[in-house]
Amino acid sequence: MNMMKNVKFLKCIQCGKEYPALPDATTCLCGGILDVVYDYDYIKTKLNKVVLSKRNDQTMWRYRELLPIEEDTSPEGLRVGNSPLYESPRIAEDLGTKQLYVKDDGFNPTSSLKDRASAMAVTKAKEAGYSTIACSSTGNAASSLAGNAAAAGLSTYIFVPARAPKGKIAQLMMFGANLTAVDGSYEETFDLSKKAIDKYGWYNRNAAINPYLSEGKKTVALEICEQLNFEAPDYVAVSVGDGCTIAGVYKGFYDMFSVGLTDKIPRLISVQAEGCCPINTAVTSGQPWTPQQENTFADSIAVGVPRNADKAIKAIIDSNGICVNVSDDEIKEAQKYLAKNSGVFAEPAGATATAGLIKLSLEGKLDKNAVIVSIATGNGLKDIDSAIKTVGEPIHCKNDLKEFEEKFNL
Repeated sequence: MNMMKNVKFLKCIQCGKEYPALPDATTCLCGGILDVVYDYDYIKTKLNKVVLSKRNDQTMWRYRELLPIEEDTSPEGLRVGNSPLYESPRIAEDLGTKQLYVKDDGFNPTSSLKDRASAMAVTKAKEAGYSTIACSSTGNAASSLAGNAAAAGLSTYIFVPARAPKGKIAQLMMFGANLTAVDGSYEETFDLSKKAIDKYGWYNRNAAINPYLSEGKKTVALEICEQLNFEAPDYVAVSVGDGCTIAGVYKGFYDMFSVGLTDKIPRLISVQAEGCCPINTAVTSGQPWTPQQENTFADSIAVGVPRNADKAIKAIIDSNGICVNVSDDEIKEAQKYLAKNSGVFAEPAGATATAGLIKLSLEGKLDKNAVIVSIATGNGLKDIDSAIKTVGEPIHCKNDLKEFEEKFNL
């Protein structure tokens, strides 16, 4: 039974079949991903700028009228959302554009944007009466699920590729997850998680299966709108892996526009690694997506078989978006540049959006009058090994002022 007055139903984005918005809904019978369809006319009667200005809740749940949770649900767990939006005039000047903002979602409790999806998954699992929740992940979704589930009293079974960075593995183990490091690709990791979830009946947090996860992720866009005083930016740059994040970002801006809180939907800039760019390849070629190798050090977007490709491709096209692919070297340079010029230390995938903006600027493809937001999806402390390889080791010196001065040419 649907206990949500703000939600009409779930709808398959492939065949259009409609389903009741049950908390444990998964995919369509045709295999297509479901989308949450809202009653925007109803939501307009409950949500406006005045209501938001008087609301004390400073988490992602402050937008609950635009979220698929039941009216009597009180979300528990970690404090997710309300990450800072930093204006960076130096980067804007370098890019040759009017304004540049960095949305630092590494500020979330387990240090990535994935906390938004995991908080939603944990809430829906509790609504559905589950005690165990599971997922596969390249790392961030796994650690965010483990942390949010631990706070809410749920047990977790989590599957990651064995290549996952140690920082993310450490988080998972600390949160008490039942962790399996799979010797294989992300595709193989996903496959094993699906087999286990199907057999044991755990709540499924996998982004391609669970229609509610992109609804959690979209709160990053809702926040951007409110932080910019409901003036939607012209462009929003997003790093793209399985496609769930950019799909959620589009949905958030679409929601804000649909309830009259903003007057436009930004153009999305989809940034992928050159060594793994199946979604961008599909958009630019106009052909269906096909699997690719996972040849990038940016583990969070090393997804050769994207599970949310259909929603992502639709989001890019519907927003009149731009696709740009960047090399690992360009990501490394952007990681250093972003930290040095904005103070935001992002993991490789978190800096990939900025790498895309730098490339587009060098190609003369950014509007000089544009307001742009670059989303930093995860904190750099997630992957220290990659960071040290990028910036190098520190200069070593004895307790000797002369030696210090010589080494720094002072």
